[in-house]
Amino acid sequence: EVQLVESGGGLVQAGDSLTLSCTVRGFSHDDYAVAWLRQVAGKEREALAYISMSDGETEYRDSVKGRFKIFRDAAKNTVYLQMTSLKPEDTAVYSCAADAHLTAQSMSVIWNHDYYGPGTQVTVSS
Repeated sequence: EVQLVESGGGLVQAGDSLTLSCTVRGFSHDDYAVAWLRQVAGKEREALAYISMSDGETEYRDSVKGRFKIFRDAAKNTVYLQMTSLKPEDTAVYSCAADAHLTAQSMSVIWNHDYYGPGTQVTVSS
């Protein structure tokens, strides 16, 4: 069974940086991709960034390019989202998702994913 667990959320001030972690368990190979998503209550889920676990290929949504960075530690099966210059509008529940046998690019064009983590709250105060 594949499981994703996020950590690292919390309360920060505007302008701060924060790095989230997503640990993936259950894959017997590295042929999968991971995405970071966020959702504000009452709003549609927003995809932020994607990474291929096999080679570290990345894709970003324009809304976070230059401020957020996705990277991985393949040995730890962990994907990180480094967020800088945080704004109050970045407040959301951040979660990760995974798809087997996809790359970051191919994962970025689909909406529903195979596996999701429960999410971690990030609150940015002004």
